[in-house]
Order: sequence, then C-alpha cells, then structure tokens
Amino acid sequence: GVQRSDGGSMTIGGVAFAPMSPRDAERSGVSAVHQEIDLIPTMSVAENICLGRQPTTWGILRHRATRARAAAALARLGVRLDVRAPLTQFSVAMRQMVAIARALDVRARVLVLDEPTSSLDGEETARFLDTLRALRLPTLNGPGLAIVLVSHFIDQVYAIADRITVLRNGARVGTWNTANLSKPQLIEAMTGRAVAPRTTLHASQHAASETPRDGDAIVVQDLHRSAAIGPVSLRVAAGEAVGLAGLLGSGRSELLRTVFGAEAPDRGTVEVAGRKVVTGSIRHSIAAGMAFLAEDRTAEGIFGDLSVRENLLLALQAKRGAWHPLSATESRAIVDRLIASLGIRASSAEVAVASLSGGNQQKVLIGRLLATSPKILLLDEPTRGIDVGARADIDDLLASLCAGGMAILLVSAQLDETIRSCSRVLVLRDRLPIGELTGEDMNEAAVLQRIADGEQAA
Repeated sequence: GVQRSDGGSMTIGGVAFAPMSPRDAERSGVSAVHQEIDLIPTMSVAENICLGRQPTTWGILRHRATRARAAAALARLGVRLDVRAPLTQFSVAMRQMVAIARALDVRARVLVLDEPTSSLDGEETARFLDTLRALRLPTLNGPGLAIVLVSHFIDQVYAIADRITVLRNGARVGTWNTANLSKPQLIEAMTGRAVAPRTTLHASQHAASETPRDGDAIVVQDLHRSAAIGPVSLRVAAGEAVGLAGLLGSGRSELLRTVFGAEAPDRGTVEVAGRKVVTGSIRHSIAAGMAFLAEDRTAEGIFGDLSVRENLLLALQAKRGAWHPLSATESRAIVDRLIASLGIRASSAEVAVASLSGGNQQKVLIGRLLATSPKILLLDEPTRGIDVGARADIDDLLASLCAGGMAILLVSAQLDETIRSCSRVLVLRDRLPIGELTGEDMNEAAVLQRIADGEQAA
C-alpha cells in the first residue's frame, strides 16, 4: 500500500486485494517491516510498537496495557528492554527488532519482511528465524502466516524459504523450489554472472599484522565512555584491516563512533600517525585523516534529494572550506573517476541518490569518503542491506585500499565478512575487549567460542 501499481492484480485468500494505503493493507491482513526503519525515535518503544492501535477505554489511552502489549510483542523475539524508554536510546539493531515486533503485533495473514536481519548479529538472527518458523505453523486459532522475505543473505534464505524468486533490474528472473536451486545457481541468477567462492580472497591482508609496512596508522589507548564502551585499546597499521566482532550490544558501533569523535569519551587517547587527536571532535578527526561510514545510511549518510555528484563531493568541499570551491572541471573529473572506480550504477551523475539501489547508495557514501583521501577508514556495516554482487564489489574495494596502504577498522554483524576482509579481529563482549584473533586461529567458531567464554583480555 505504500506504492500504487500501474497494472496487474493481487489476491489474498482468493479475494481481490488493492490497498490504498499501508493502513488499508493492515486491515486486509498484511503487515510489513521495511528495509529502512520507519519508526519515530522520540517516542517510546511501547508507543512505536502500538502506534495507531493502542488499547483505549472510552477514547482514553491505557498506557499500562500498551506497555504490556509491547513487552509481549518483543518477548516473541526473545528481547527484553525498557519499553518506556525513548527509541533514541537504542542502537540501530535494537530499533530493527522493535520494528519487527511492531509487525508481529498485528494479527496478520501475510508478513512482508524487507532485509529484517541486516543489523542483527548471528544469535539474534538465529532467534528471529526460529520465530519465523513458528509463525508459519498452524495453530488452534487458524493457519500459519504466509511470509514474504526479501533478503540478500544467502544462508538465511535457504534456512527459511520454501521457494525462491529472484528479481534483477526490476524483472523476475525466475522462481525455484529451494531444494532444487544450488547456492552458486542462485548467486548467478541474482548477479547475472558466476561468482567464485570467496573463502580466502584477501589472504594477502592476513600478513599485514605480522609485518606492518608503515607503522601504526592509528593507536587507541584506554578509550572509555560510560555505559557505552571500554576501556578499549587497539592499534591498526597502515595497509591493515582490523575487525570488531561481538554480539548485539557488545559496543562495536559505539567504539567506532567514539574513535571518530561522534561521541566524546570520558577518558582515553587516540593517535593518528603518532599525533594525538582531540577526542570528541569530528573536525579534528577528519583533519587527522579519519573518515567514518555510519551504520544508518539513511539518517546519517545520504542526502536523498541531492544528486550523486553532490553527494560524492560534499565531504571534500567541506574539508576545503567555502573559500576554496571546486571548479567544474575538477568536480567532473573527481566524480567521473569515483563512479568508474567504484562501479556506481546510475543513469547520470545528476540523478537523485535516493533513486539508486541500496548497494549503489553505499558505494556513493564510500566514494564520498575516498574523495577526501583519508588515511584511516572507519566502516560500520558497509555491506548492510545490499545484494551479493555489490557486497563482492565492496569486498574487492577494501582489499585494494589495504594494498594501497590505507588502514581500515571494520564493524560487521556478519562474521564471515569480518574474517574474510580483516587481518585481525578484536572480540568484544559487554562493551569490553575479551581477546584478539589472527591467522589460522581467526574463524567463526573461534570468535563465537571466545564470546561464549567471556574472559576479558589482559
């Protein structure tokens, strides 16, 4: 009901279905979770989950009943939190769980999920998939839910789907029974090209931690922010990628934001190329050579109404200042180079960036950072909500940047991505570092075991 079709038809239970609005679709039994979280941050968790359907008596809101209903919706996902607290207090991943809980709060016949696990860690994803399996089953109250899942996570698709439909460039490529479609065949259908296995694609990076070529690009010492992280110490050499691994709430994103200066620490230091950076200052971090990709590209990344060109040049022009504008010739050369080198697919550099796919939007954001010629990239979920082809492109890009001497600090909820892209992994639990893995010891099982053991690193 968000968009109106130009043609075709839909039915639910054999009855014609043509919703005029999302509310109309809900009344017909369709509930949805959108890729970009569409909640109201200033309202409480309970108000967000029950918005538009709060329990009332004689037109008066029953706040206690609203909180109880919200808590029950979250409990179906195995999540417990203070439903009275404003949504702004929680991470993007937790907000996504709230959006899912809101969708499950409706007595729906059809549940549409667009990238519902893009910000969830492995444990939360497994719990959510278990919930979906349970929702499919018939109960004494009626048949199970019909679920439409949009996802770029191959393993999750195979874990939950009975059938798979592949779309590419706005057209249906085909529909298969999951049991009859191999993963290589699925990837080829999604991308239009065969994708080689990527088990040790970046093996050259795994040597970086042993013999750093140009010394430490960044050194973080005893960085601490109350109720968020620390104390945490780490270092990343030039030409090295270091990953931050941990479960939801471990402090990965909070650490990255504090290192960059988006949040001010209570204590601790950050050094770039041997020089201390003023902590809690984005301006000083940028001047020192840091560039940061935020987890939420919609709220803290793209300017949707601006063009691809304008989005690519924003950071560079801001760094140069208002008195040193980029010339038209210089701007065109930079934009053309970034579009070509990053493989950004757009009909022209002047189209609104909001019209691009999620993967191309992400490439634009990374291009904006690279335009400033940074020494250090801080990347928070760089492949969140993008397809397997764009993910492979970004993997290759990170490898080439490391080969060129750039230092990268990476956060990803996908352990395989972290391990594939990084030479070392710092494991976090409960906002504290509990160990570091490298070389042959760095694998998904070892990371999960370290988290399970929970012993703080010396």
